[in-house]
Formats: sequence, C-alpha cells, structure tokens
Amino acid sequence: MATTRVYVARLAGLTVLGPDGESIGRVRDVVVAVRHGRQQPRVHGLVVELVTRRRIFVPMLRVTAIEPGIVTLNTGTVSLRRFAQRPGEMLALAQIVDTQVRVNDPGLPDLDGVDVFVADLGIEQTRTRDWVIGRVAVRGHRRIGRRRTVHVVDWSQVDGLTPADVDRPGQDVTTLLEQFEGLRAADVAHRLRELPEKRRVEVALALDDGRLADVVQELPDDDQVDLLGHLEVRRAADVLEAMDPDDAADLLGELPESEAESLLALMDPEESEPVRRLLAHSPDTAGGLMTPKPVVLGPSTTVAEALARVRDPDLTPALASMVFVVRPPTATPTGRYLGCVHIQQLLREPPAHLVGGMVDADLMPLSPELPLAAITRYFATYNLVCGPVVDTENHLLGAVTVDDVLDHLLPEDWREEEEPLAEGSGL
Repeated sequence: MATTRVYVARLAGLTVLGPDGESIGRVRDVVVAVRHGRQQPRVHGLVVELVTRRRIFVPMLRVTAIEPGIVTLNTGTVSLRRFAQRPGEMLALAQIVDTQVRVNDPGLPDLDGVDVFVADLGIEQTRTRDWVIGRVAVRGHRRIGRRRTVHVVDWSQVDGLTPADVDRPGQDVTTLLEQFEGLRAADVAHRLRELPEKRRVEVALALDDGRLADVVQELPDDDQVDLLGHLEVRRAADVLEAMDPDDAADLLGELPESEAESLLALMDPEESEPVRRLLAHSPDTAGGLMTPKPVVLGPSTTVAEALARVRDPDLTPALASMVFVVRPPTATPTGRYLGCVHIQQLLREPPAHLVGGMVDADLMPLSPELPLAAITRYFATYNLVCGPVVDTENHLLGAVTVDDVLDHLLPEDWREEEEPLAEGSGL
C-alpha cells in the first residue's frame, strides 16, 4: 500500500519512476513553505536529480505513491527546467534539518521550552491530496539526556521553522555531513554547489582541512575563490596546504597577487615552496600543469619498495602508473634524471631486482615550457597517463598527468555543465 505519511530523510535517494516504470532520477530534497498563522507548513514538491545531474522540481500533486525504495509519478511529463528556489520556499534537508528550534509542550516537561535541533520532518497527505508537515523529530539537547536522543512532536509545538529562523548564522550541519560520508570529493562538490550559499559555507566550515581541500579542488574556479573567501585567513592557508600543489597554484593564480602572497606567507614553507615554483610557469605549459610530487626513487630501490610506494591510497591512478628514477636528492627538483619505470614492468619483475636496472631512458621527457597542445600530442603518441617534466640541466621538476591535461582541454565551465555520467555513478 502506498504511504501517506513519511519522513523526508527516508525520501532522500529514492528512485523516482514515471507511470511507465522508467526511472526519471532520484529524490535529493523536499521543497516546503511555512504559511502565515498556525497553518501547517505545506509541501510543494520534490527536488529530483536526473542522470544528467540537473535538478528539477516535481510538484507533490504529480506523486502517485511513495513506496519502499521508490516514488511513483502519475505522469511522465515533467518540466526539465533547472530547479530554482522561490521566495518563501525552504529545502527540508538542506536548510531545515539541523536547525535549532524550541519545543513548547507542557506535556513533555523535559522538552518544554528547550532549544533542540531538527532531526527530521514527518510529512503527510491530507484528504485534499495536499502534503503538509505534520510531525517534527528533534535531537535531544544535553538537558534531556544523550546528545543523539530523538523525540517526535507535533509541528505546532515547535517554534523556529520560519525562513528567518532557518537563516540564522551558525546552524548545525550534522545531517548534511552524514549524507556526504562515503561520497567521492567530486560528488560532494556537486552537492555543495546545489546548496543555498549560507548552508554551503556552513558545511565548508564544518569539514576538516583534508576533506575540504579535496572538495575545493573539484569546484569551478569561481566557486573555489568564493568559498576560500569565506574562510578565516589562517584556515584558508591550511586548506591550501592540504590541496595538491598544482591545484593550489591554480587557485592562487585566480586571486589578486597581494592576497595570494599573503596566503603563501602563512603556509608551511615546505608546502608553499613547490606552489611558488608552479606559479612561476604559465598555467598552460608543462611547468604550470605538473605536480611536483610524483613517485621519485633512487636507482638502488628494489621492485618491492617501488610497489609499496605506488600502493599509497593518496596517489591518483595516473601518478601511480609510473615511477621516476633519479640521482639524489629525490625531492623535486631532483638530482640527475635517469628515466622512468612503468608499473606494468614492476609487476613483472622479481621483488629483489633494482629499479635502476630497468629504467626506460628512451622516453623523451617534457620541458617545462612545452605548451598544452604539444603535451596533448605527447600523451597520445606514447599512450601515457603520466609524463616526466625535466629542465635543461636534467633535473626532474615534476610530472604531468592526463587528468590535468583534460582539465585544461575542456571548457572552463565544464564542471557546471550537465552531461550524462557513466552508468554506475550512483545517481
């Protein structure tokens, strides 16, 4: 039997089916509106994310049934116009859940007059087929026991659900963070861009430096600059330290020179120095595209040691595809560059063999001044996903990976475009 009462957190991620049983997308949020007086807040509809990542609005009147795992619509015709939040509307998951409210219920002495947090919203269908907020689940305050204690009260017993209340600064983001757990940084970045600016900043402030750095790297340039501008200067420098040096250099290159220099001065010298070297190159050259932290080994390193290095989970697949062999020092810029060893060759050799005896010295390295078009031809010619960058004195400066090349070949706004993703993307 179709459900006529459901909690919005359980709707998140449900598959939306048309009347023909074909999947349209997945529920990402619920649009509600608080009305004047003490009328129950009305549910306007669902925010549905299509396979193209576009988010559209589906009116609740189009919903025929809400069943375990699926939401069924009564028509296959929906507007594909990108969802835009209207004045007076609020997003249940993005804005209301985690909001601090006050319960007024003399029948619950432990809750009456206590400030708590919204854990979930119960919506229900009326006789007129409208959907309204009927119940509010609240997370326990320390005064009523454990932090995660949950109580369910009638919506009328809760004060603080108006847009003005929700827009108060410093609201909690526990539930949003829980939704982001396990997602790839690129998917978190996409979800972050869909949030209202206030909530986007609150989530960013709540993420740890490493996770925030990974997410910022996946945002469009303008969003990176905007988000960095909302951070306290010391925190912004910490996030830049946690970013890949080439991505940090790209971001700093978007800032005024004086502001970029101030942030560089706050960074740890060991982290800022490679970023400064990258900023000295044009962004569309091998020197500007490279990462200064590829896998660099001495010639006396064994195959077993080399394989242990490329197993590092923090390495991208492209960087892990090749190791570079140099004379000491092995930190970039290194001693004399000897050559490279592909991971396929490492896998074929005995563990005790030395990488110095199997280097590929014939692969032509990239010069730091080489332009993007020539780098692209280089990767295509040699079927590579990673290539060494070497200066005129034969020092290894870093490595260019295919993902950085693609990033610069695609249009500047490619992260904002809505193109179909491969099957299995999780949408």
